[in-house]
Amino acid sequence: MGETVENDTTQDALTGLKVMVIDDSKTIRRTAETLLKKEGCEVITATDGFEALAKIADLKPGIIFIDIMMPRLDGYQTCALIKHNQLFKKTPVIMLSSKDGLFDRARGRIVGSEQYLTKPFTREELLGAIKRHLSQAA
Repeated sequence: MGETVENDTTQDALTGLKVMVIDDSKTIRRTAETLLKKEGCEVITATDGFEALAKIADLKPGIIFIDIMMPRLDGYQTCALIKHNQLFKKTPVIMLSSKDGLFDRARGRIVGSEQYLTKPFTREELLGAIKRHLSQAA
């Protein structure tokens, strides 16, 4: 029941949602930020895991997208650190990768990520991932 007004409620649900995008690629960060801001999201970006971990504690994002291949602290390590923190272990983490490999997906699951998106992602994939995890968290 109540599923007929899904479009209105999902648009409202995205308004003000804090979304973090962690990627060392300026292009990916900018693309995701532009798409998400159009939907009313508040977007927080970070270039690597260290920068992200500092921001997560202060800004408490509702959902986090993490690139797997990053310098210093990769996406798997960053995800594991987020999931080991009691405050953020329930925060959905979605891995981003230019590779669409079974091994990468499995490794993402092991460290606690909820989903895996292959880059370049579409607007629908990005928003679909957010909506899917918002509805599961509700």
